[in-house]
Amino acid sequence: MIEDRGLRAGRLALRAVELIGLAVIGAGTVVAGGQEIASWIAHRQVTLADLLLLFIYLEVLAMVGLYLRSGQLPVRMPLYIGMVALARYLVLDIKDLDAWRMLAVAGAIVLLAGAVLLIRYGHTRFPYPDSRADSRAR
Repeated sequence: MIEDRGLRAGRLALRAVELIGLAVIGAGTVVAGGQEIASWIAHRQVTLADLLLLFIYLEVLAMVGLYLRSGQLPVRMPLYIGMVALARYLVLDIKDLDAWRMLAVAGAIVLLAGAVLLIRYGHTRFPYPDSRADSRAR
């Protein structure tokens, strides 16, 4: 009986910390996106690198929303963010990159895309059991 209360209190505390962390990440992402848009307005210019940065912010917000809805974080989301971040790096520093570094970054993007494909294939071929049914059985 006492152990059940302690376990419930621990779970509740952990959930509260998760929600606070997600709120901080979400708020920080919204503020950063707003600052980026304010910079566009101040400079009266929008570049491809700026748009890619905004896509990164949107992916982070989508990841937070998905985690809030399902309580699970798919591995694919950070991989997408990594691909966009690497593409942004290429766009920003293309003049300063030598051929080998450019090929390495492009190869990293292809590697991340391959990882996404493997994960998608694995999820369709070997789906997880319904986690909600598992949690109800406990």
